[in-house]
Amino acid sequence: MSALTAKLNSGHHIPLVGLGTWQAPAGEVGAAVKAALSLGYRHIDCAAIYGNEAEIGQAFEEVFAQGVIKREDVFITSKLWNTKHKREDVKPALLKQLSDLKLEYLDLYLIHWPLAFTEDHAKDENGSLRLLPIPLRETWEAMEQLVDEGLVRSIGISNFNIQLTNDLLSYARIKPAVNQVELHPLNTQQRLKDFCTARGIHLTGYCPLARSDASVNVMENPTITTLASKYNKSPAAILIRWGVQRGTSVIPKSTKEERLRGNFDVFDFELTSEEHASIAALDRKHRVVDPASFWGVAIFE
Repeated sequence: MSALTAKLNSGHHIPLVGLGTWQAPAGEVGAAVKAALSLGYRHIDCAAIYGNEAEIGQAFEEVFAQGVIKREDVFITSKLWNTKHKREDVKPALLKQLSDLKLEYLDLYLIHWPLAFTEDHAKDENGSLRLLPIPLRETWEAMEQLVDEGLVRSIGISNFNIQLTNDLLSYARIKPAVNQVELHPLNTQQRLKDFCTARGIHLTGYCPLARSDASVNVMENPTITTLASKYNKSPAAILIRWGVQRGTSVIPKSTKEERLRGNFDVFDFELTSEEHASIAALDRKHRVVDPASFWGVAIFE
């Protein structure tokens, strides 16, 4: 693989820089995936709820048909949505996603959120999304069955805190290989990282540039811009390099080829320990993605 990788507890390797596809617009995401693969990306992150897996699947089909990049060269992740947590719903949900993505297997399948919703995303009397009482153990056991059947190579979790992860480990027959969470210098989640690392769970960071939040722009912070000037890199590359040096994988999203190129240009320099620490010192526990604000469900501190 072109990008540096980390070895998962499942024995498979995940490239440390991938392409995120959340909020990638229809009509653009397929071209972005093809451009990313041509630039050397070998890790593509998807999800059912993003609503663009069919277009991504068409891109995969076209790229793999050319024969230059093979399916086995690309690490592809997707996620189980919150309406599909019942045991009997997990496999059909995956099979639909595999059909959309035009794949026979996924490299990694994640429980997207530790929350179960009704199919129509109904709200309760308080205006919050109504949660279904489906044990995460039920969902996880169905995920494990997907590994047994060869439909996915690794399974994991997303947006799980320490307490939920610890509980899952108490009954998991197959340990989660990955926990995908929001990670950037304004929200380093160091305690969660330490907890997962100690238990052999790899962290993937989404929103690594904190770009979805218009209220703050970490790429304009003097600490970041100074380092960007020193290394002749974009501020985004500095943030991505910081994540890679933490030992996490990072999945920035872009549909612009120039940004795709810049976001991947992070393997020819290394931040000093002092520089890395100065970036980590920007932490203020600032969340870009907080379900308390859009679902009325407070699962984070």
